[in-house]
Amino acid sequence: MRNWLILAAAIVLEVTATLALRAAIEQPWWAILTVAGYVGAFVALSLLLRLGAKIGIVYGIWAASGVVLTAVIAAVLFGEPLTLAIGIGIALVIGGVLLVETGHARPSAQGEIR
Repeated sequence: MRNWLILAAAIVLEVTATLALRAAIEQPWWAILTVAGYVGAFVALSLLLRLGAKIGIVYGIWAASGVVLTAVIAAVLFGEPLTLAIGIGIALVIGGVLLVETGHARPSAQGEIR
């Protein structure tokens, strides 16, 4: 369970940093949150790897979640388009991550990311 919480934190930090980067175009002070978010996300990912999580699974879930959440939240916050093509792309990203994950051994009995 701990690994999933760390991964969720890494995802939230990365998405926050990416959205702050977009906001920094008009208000440069958002760049501070961008840097802090990316540093925090990579620290969390490093911790997961030190705890024995498999990089293919961790990175796949992190990257796919980041792409999906960033696209959806950017549509809400910044009015960016969320088209059918983007929706298909999101579905393909999620499908790709599922394929990578199913290629690895199943998680341990405690539900840890391994």
